[in-house]
Amino acid sequence: QVQLVESGGGLVQPGGSLRLSCAASGSIFSVTAMDWYRQAPGKQRELVADITRDGRNYYYLDSVKGRFTIARDNAKNTVYLQMNSLKPEDTAVYYCNVKGMSSATDSFNSWGQGTQVTVSS
Repeated sequence: QVQLVESGGGLVQPGGSLRLSCAASGSIFSVTAMDWYRQAPGKQRELVADITRDGRNYYYLDSVKGRFTIARDNAKNTVYLQMNSLKPEDTAVYYCNVKGMSSATDSFNSWGQGTQVTVSS
């Protein structure tokens, strides 16, 4: 089993910044994709950012480009999301998702517990 522990959410004023962290632990043989999703009330969960294993390729949701930065530390099996210039529309529960192999033959696809980000004055 692979567990993900998220941290870093909270209440911030518009224009402020937050940094989310997600650490994976447990039966990890290797980690491939590491992603951040978010889900606002009444809306579907959406992919916010994705980073490849080598950290060279990224995906960002159009509405967060230039404001959010995803990074990963493979030695710590941790993924980060630096969120700057936050807007009220960024308010949502943010979830990390990590995929990889728990052994040479078994894969895993784990989700964090979610962390609330609220942008409000």
